[in-house]
Amino acid sequence: MAQEQISVFDMFKIGIGPSSSHTLGPWRAAQRFVQKLVDTAVFEKVQQINILLYGSLAKTGVGHGTDIAVLLGLSGDDPVTFDVSQVMPKVENIKTTNKLILGGNQEIDFSYEEQLLFLFDQSLPFHPNAVTFQAFLTDGKAISETYYSIGGGFVVQENDSETVLSEVDLAFPVDSAQQLMSACMRTGLKISEIVLENECAWRPESETKTGILRIFQTIKECIYKGCHTDGVLPGGLHVERRAAKMNKRMLKGREYTDYDTWIDAIRQGGKDFGYILDCVSCFALAVNEENASFGRVVTAPTNGAAGVIPAVLQYYITFHDAYDDDKVIQFIAAASEIGSIFKKNATISAAMGGCQAEIGVSSAMAAGALTECLGGSQRQVLMAAEIAMEHHLGLTCDPIGGLVQIPCIERNTMGAIKAITAAQLALQSNPDKAKVSLDAVVSAMWETAQDMNVKYKETADGGLAVKVPLSLPEC
Repeated sequence: MAQEQISVFDMFKIGIGPSSSHTLGPWRAAQRFVQKLVDTAVFEKVQQINILLYGSLAKTGVGHGTDIAVLLGLSGDDPVTFDVSQVMPKVENIKTTNKLILGGNQEIDFSYEEQLLFLFDQSLPFHPNAVTFQAFLTDGKAISETYYSIGGGFVVQENDSETVLSEVDLAFPVDSAQQLMSACMRTGLKISEIVLENECAWRPESETKTGILRIFQTIKECIYKGCHTDGVLPGGLHVERRAAKMNKRMLKGREYTDYDTWIDAIRQGGKDFGYILDCVSCFALAVNEENASFGRVVTAPTNGAAGVIPAVLQYYITFHDAYDDDKVIQFIAAASEIGSIFKKNATISAAMGGCQAEIGVSSAMAAGALTECLGGSQRQVLMAAEIAMEHHLGLTCDPIGGLVQIPCIERNTMGAIKAITAAQLALQSNPDKAKVSLDAVVSAMWETAQDMNVKYKETADGGLAVKVPLSLPEC
């Protein structure tokens, strides 16, 4: 069986909110379909495109922006570089003109109401997040492809392997926490160092570090923008953004025009416990409010949980005087390895495992990374990750109105605080006396995911999603 290979840039992807599985994944699927049309030399023959959304993509698709994502993907736009301020104007133009510029250069007729279908009562067995693209050609033929968005922006087809087949010789192939620990004990390397050694199989170390710092730059911009943007989130729930108001209170109304002076000012606020809690919560809220507003975020490892790792990383930078490129690289590299173990042995898709697969995994990643950066041993790193996930087991995904807002945004603050607590517990503990291993909690998480009722898996059919009376025609 081929070894699954997951890069740090698989766990951390730059994209646009609000969901990695419902926005970024379908966007990438649409891009893949356009490329398929080009590769099979039928692109210029396309006269009509139909889009069929199944299962969770249908039930919470509008709230998660799935319709927007597939239209932009088919239009040739890329989530890494597309101007986020043009998301809604471009989609509205497609709706009002009934025209879509396929691949960015071929105009075809397109009716949003008739050719983008939400099949609420249909689900495909391979995975709940399924989208089928149908292209009808001028010669009377048709091409149809079905893609599955399996979480974190990963996209597969049913005849693909869900794993990434072995393409390179990794210095330290790792499938489990036990294998990771063995590699660390054998070499004396930190977990982040194991990751950087493996990344060299794909590219020079300098390129990996530059790429990680590019990820961090996006995180910084997202936190800063979220902490300085007021208003109400789109979607119909009328959720008021809170991060900017919290930021003003923390800084006593003082304003700063760039990230560096802003962080210096926050650091000067002291280390009172309540103040630190406010800061961490503010950082997490900022990211997920940006995510809910179709802003540019980083999957960490998903969009719905995109605020946990940035909040904990920003906490580390701010309150441990760690604004240093090497420390940031160490943090993100270590976090990615923890996340990859969950991806390989369980799931990072809320449609498969509930929110334990998103907030739980991100909290475990952040806890492990923080522990290493604060000087913890490799065993303490894995212990911290286990503690964080242990206290997210069974967490459901029940977004009100199908939007990544309630309870999703606040839930990121909880995941961040739990990650910091888990790190502190691990640093004060002897991991040799731990009763539960990281591999055991990963296994328990996956079993819980399989047992969980489907209405708690990002369908908005249960939990909080059905307890709050709403009238949301757009959902």
